[in-house]
Amino acid sequence: MENKNLQFKTNLNCGGCVSKVQADLDNASGVCEWNVDINNSDKVLTVKSEGISADEVIAIIKSKGFTAESLNA
Repeated sequence: MENKNLQFKTNLNCGGCVSKVQADLDNASGVCEWNVDINNSDKVLTVKSEGISADEVIAIIKSKGFTAESLNA
């Protein structure tokens, strides 16, 4: 599977929110690196994927009580 950047509109508003999903994203199989732009109005989460699907990332975010919507076509 090809490596690609996945982007998501989220409601991760601050560092505290990001810290709640950090361990899950850090330990998720197929995630190379990730970051959240909390200064962007859409709170964009970018995930460098090495095999994880957009649906799997959304499931991780939702499991922590937040929302995520794919911005990839």
